[in-house]
Amino acid sequence: MSARDRFGVLWRPELAAALLLRADEVDVVEVNAEDWLDVPRSRADALRTLAAHVPVVLHATSLGLATGEDADRARIDRMARLCEIVGPESWSEHLAFVRGGGVEIGHLAAPPRTRRTIDGLARNVALAARVVGSRPALENVATLIAPPASTMDEPSWISACIAATGCPLLLDLHNLHANAVNFGFDAAAALDRLPLQAVTEIHVAGGRWITRGSARRLLDDHLHDVPDPVYTLVEELGARCAQRITVILERDAQLPSFDDLLAQLARARTALAAGRARAAAHAA
Repeated sequence: MSARDRFGVLWRPELAAALLLRADEVDVVEVNAEDWLDVPRSRADALRTLAAHVPVVLHATSLGLATGEDADRARIDRMARLCEIVGPESWSEHLAFVRGGGVEIGHLAAPPRTRRTIDGLARNVALAARVVGSRPALENVATLIAPPASTMDEPSWISACIAATGCPLLLDLHNLHANAVNFGFDAAAALDRLPLQAVTEIHVAGGRWITRGSARRLLDDHLHDVPDPVYTLVEELGARCAQRITVILERDAQLPSFDDLLAQLARARTALAAGRARAAAHAA
């Protein structure tokens, strides 16, 4: 494994004491930006203090950049304010929309995979980059239904989005796994069609099965341990990528012990190292 690779967790208030006591065991902390966008500056300064002790990355969920509509400028302004206060190492958003026609839908939705949404994404990213001062890493999303009116499959659309924006790719491996299971494609084969040279960060997480009638789907819920197939994808990615990778374990609630979280990070570290070792052996 490259010494450059880093492993971290999603910030939750319940983890504050453990993170302070065991900061040497976590390389980076991801912070959900929406928890902090509207807090007073005096409270947001606490994140700046955190960033002085461990690298912090901000992860946004409400900008809705991947849509045919213009993004909400007020939300982008608040994101820029938070970045100015905290001084994060980087920030990210999703390849998703969260509103349409002025209606907030309340979750990250996969947009139609079309040239129109790519063009809208490019416009919104350009605006966000001007206001915030840097481009976001863009994350693939899980979906329970195939986006209607799509003219591209997921790997082709993600690749076109990254090419159109020049953004880094935040590759969520559980999202990729869930979509592969739900729509019947090979996740490892999909890796070979993605712009892996643009990957700077990956997410690992867990989910659960949901059933409605005869339909069964894997839901990405961030409430469960990372499943075996996701660790396999970590190894496959390590075998394909030479650049430094930051691995974030996303667990939003139903938190296990901090030792359990670190054990899952250790398993991701081992998987990434195994993939890098495979690549080195093949090159020798």
